[in-house]
Amino acid sequence: MRIGIVGVSGYGGSELLRLCVEHPGFKVVYAGGDSTAGQTLAQRFPALAGRPEGALVVQRFVPEEVKGLDLLFASLPTGKSRDLLARLPAATKIVDVGGDHRFLDGWTYGLTELPGQRSKIAGSKRLANPGCYPAAALLALAPLLKEGLIEPENIVIDAKSGITGTGRGGGSDYGYVETNEDVFAYGLESHPHVPEMERALEQIAGRKATLAFTAHLVPMSRGILATCYARPRGASQSARLYEAARACYDGEPFVKVVPTEKGRGPHTGWASGSNLAFLSYAVNPRTGMVVALGAIDNLGKGASAQALQNANLMTGQPETAGLGGLPLLT
Repeated sequence: MRIGIVGVSGYGGSELLRLCVEHPGFKVVYAGGDSTAGQTLAQRFPALAGRPEGALVVQRFVPEEVKGLDLLFASLPTGKSRDLLARLPAATKIVDVGGDHRFLDGWTYGLTELPGQRSKIAGSKRLANPGCYPAAALLALAPLLKEGLIEPENIVIDAKSGITGTGRGGGSDYGYVETNEDVFAYGLESHPHVPEMERALEQIAGRKATLAFTAHLVPMSRGILATCYARPRGASQSARLYEAARACYDGEPFVKVVPTEKGRGPHTGWASGSNLAFLSYAVNPRTGMVVALGAIDNLGKGASAQALQNANLMTGQPETAGLGGLPLLT
């Protein structure tokens, strides 16, 4: 399969490149970028020196000039891809890693493990990848809503992300000096992931869903931990939560339902460099509130590795192709 990557010099695009050059069924034949246009991929990524992909010259993305691709990954900032991608041929399959097409008519929402999504993704030509925060939170909450164990309204999601979640093009607010030894919340007035998560939760629950979401930036390179709080429907026990999650994700290659240990939930480092998601559950003994936790790599399950999983389904590849490596075991 002949594929291209737009936004190849960004964090998401470069992670896609890393995964795709080792993919057994994909050949990277096009690289699009802005600030790096005119450079070879080997100049930008010296590890590609001597490989065929390293000789590719990064092109300024002009949709009408992109021809002969089976699939294109677009890893552009939200707000930058809708008009450009509309100018591509209908025959070219597209995975939009950015936020311009989530829950838009004609586009399939691409969080594979959500109930009923896999078959829709496999038949899609226009795929909207989920946001990084939603990938962690929705995977944790989906089994509980599917089984009617929690109320879909007034869910609270408290989530922390590594700095790569702001994108390589982020402003000076996200530089090393501004983020090292510091933690802060952002997007307090409104956040674009809220409507995305509410729409997905409503589809699972079959009724209205509302949530309060607070995002935090923490001084690590990559990773997301979503801690979700929900009111139980009736009496709730942690064993029942685990039972629902294990039944929902039985046989899923990238979802690991793990018990809490000594009162501790999953670590973001467990997923670093991979497409894995680690989920844990608990019931607060004082309030009765259900706690659902999801830990992922924001560039993995939260972006590029999930995009590759979607692309595999869209092109008839084995779903795990190019995604079988272990996370960084540090």
